[in-house]
Amino acid sequence: MKSLLLTFAAVCASVLVSSAGVRIDDEALGKNLGGWKNRSGKAAEYPLSGATYRTYKPEVSPTPDGGLFVSIRIDHVRGWLSSDDHAILEITVNSKGMIVSAQSNIAIQGRSISSDVILGAGAAGQQAVVMDRAVQIGTELVADLSAKLLREKIVEAGRVSFPAAVRHNYNLLFQAIRVEEIPPPAPLMPPALPQPPAETPAPAPEGTALEIKPYGTPASGPVCPK
Repeated sequence: MKSLLLTFAAVCASVLVSSAGVRIDDEALGKNLGGWKNRSGKAAEYPLSGATYRTYKPEVSPTPDGGLFVSIRIDHVRGWLSSDDHAILEITVNSKGMIVSAQSNIAIQGRSISSDVILGAGAAGQQAVVMDRAVQIGTELVADLSAKLLREKIVEAGRVSFPAAVRHNYNLLFQAIRVEEIPPPAPLMPPALPQPPAETPAPAPEGTALEIKPYGTPASGPVCPK
């Protein structure tokens, strides 16, 4: 019984502690991109550096440590007679809402250009505030993509500025990260303790008549001599 109560107390202590939940605010992200206005309501189109880009709502999945893995697709819209270019931006957010890594892939004319996985300063053991860490990841990501595009000798305006579009989405995605406290659930009731069975009075022996007397009648018995 004692071990049962101790186990219940431990469960209650772990449940009643408030925890933080991290999420991506899709509405805020869409508003900053100009609104999810395409036919499906899942993409936003906007001009940037003289070209048109399209961003789709992010795909989000939880990570084992309580954070998020976020993948977002970005298109370079090139017109009716040309096929669009595509990019994928992936970030990993920890349970505290900090971006710990980012990577991007750009597909242009059948060629795929992938950035390195960019890790934040904290992942390398350095002390950095959340904002500085996010800026560092975004800066290194765009620098890596731009350098690889240059090596591919890509000169078209909208394509050369594709890394800038990736950085634009990265910045807005960072601003859409939300960390919220999850209130603890209602306290659990302790388990009911087993009660011992009630004792039943022993039955009167057979042949014994119960003597019923009115209240105040003296008890019968031997009479003492005077």
